[in-house]
Amino acid sequence: MTTTDMIEGGGSEAGGSDGDDGARAAGGAQDGGERQGATARGARGRFAPGAETLAEAVRAVALVAHEGHSADDALEGAEQRPDRSAVRAIALGTLRWYLRLAPVVAGLVARPASELEPLLRVLLVTGAHQIEYSRGAPEVSVHLAVDAARVLGLARTTGLVNAVLRRFVRDREALFAAVDGDLATRSANPQWLVEALTQAWPDDLETILQAGNQHPPMALRVDLTRGSVADYLALLGAAGRPARALEWRPGAIVLEHPAPVSSLPGFREGRVSVQDAGAQLAAPLLDAQPGQRVLDACAAPGGKSGHILEFTPQLGELVAVDVDPRRLDLVRDTLKRLDRRARCVVDDLARPGALADAGLFDRILVDAPCSSTGVIRRHPDIKLLRRPEDIRSLARQQRAILAAAFSALAPGGRLVYATCSLLPQENAAQVLGLLAAQPEAMALSWPDAVPLPPGARRLETGVQLLPGTEADTDGFYYAVLGRRPR
Repeated sequence: MTTTDMIEGGGSEAGGSDGDDGARAAGGAQDGGERQGATARGARGRFAPGAETLAEAVRAVALVAHEGHSADDALEGAEQRPDRSAVRAIALGTLRWYLRLAPVVAGLVARPASELEPLLRVLLVTGAHQIEYSRGAPEVSVHLAVDAARVLGLARTTGLVNAVLRRFVRDREALFAAVDGDLATRSANPQWLVEALTQAWPDDLETILQAGNQHPPMALRVDLTRGSVADYLALLGAAGRPARALEWRPGAIVLEHPAPVSSLPGFREGRVSVQDAGAQLAAPLLDAQPGQRVLDACAAPGGKSGHILEFTPQLGELVAVDVDPRRLDLVRDTLKRLDRRARCVVDDLARPGALADAGLFDRILVDAPCSSTGVIRRHPDIKLLRRPEDIRSLARQQRAILAAAFSALAPGGRLVYATCSLLPQENAAQVLGLLAAQPEAMALSWPDAVPLPPGARRLETGVQLLPGTEADTDGFYYAVLGRRPR
């Protein structure tokens, strides 16, 4: 193990989101940039109000669709803009519906869409998104797209943009009817993913696909060592942020309306964190006891590390590991804000010999890198970025990490394997593989002390949470494993 350091208390705001501590993504903006306040081109500036916002969103979408960047990376450049919430809303909304809109737009261009420069193609798709999914008047969205072409240095294409989007306004009902017969296109998903979900969850397919295109709830985790849920609900109410507690997950709250983290009482002081209710199951399933040594094997961005420390304040030691030094910085930031401490370690647990010199742990959480197919509603760029071959590669990585982690589990210890995937290759198949390869490994039952979320699916090994079911969580898989006592 390498690059270790001790984390002490502080007050920084966490960033990042994997269905975990999603502070950056929780600003509450909705699809379509409804708040951009655009009307039409005016005399107050060079461009119509909202055109530069739209152009910035187009740049971000192009980075995802044509250069393979994640949406978070693509939107980094907009973080300091005053219109960042609208930029993010337009970009994520366009990515959410890109695979439905792109074929329609392609049919409106006289030459093959592949011959158009990427920025122009994305502008047309983004403009179509604004027309179809925003609350603004269609003619305003057309005007803004034409002006955005000028902002983007595409002034020579304004006639084409105007003509294509006006035809889209006029004929979009028939245009969508022509492509919506295909389930993958209608739900704006890649064909391979629809096929994989059909095989894995045939009875839940429509629910899963619909949920992936919905706005996720903003769930919070209250630090119960610093106050009760009832007290925090009262604080939210006084701040004009109505919310409700979840009966099946102690400490979990869901806001009626998403809100910037800066508006949450006690956020900077660590009293509350942003975390999907499904992600809040990891710490109670681990059930670490005072004095025990715990490993969070894939710790970034740190939400689950923080929850483990909240759940068992008197741990002997928590070691938080991640392969990416920059993402491990997110763990440090999270723990500083929570005034918790852990030993942070940069290491690749998929490498041969990983954890050989780390000693044994009483509890291990393996929140494995995965396809993230269970959090598409939060990260719609996954639809464009993920490929079938990625699943095979990720499965190999998961297998190596799980084997390394189990090798470091003390006799009688407990290991929780978790992903935010909906695909059995990354979930039950990995657990069954470990059980077959390790005679000392055993599957443990779901603890009675941890209420099962409504709608969760019990499997031969583990439990699957599906998006769109009664609990309204992201899609998570959990399996609880043990090492036989000697």
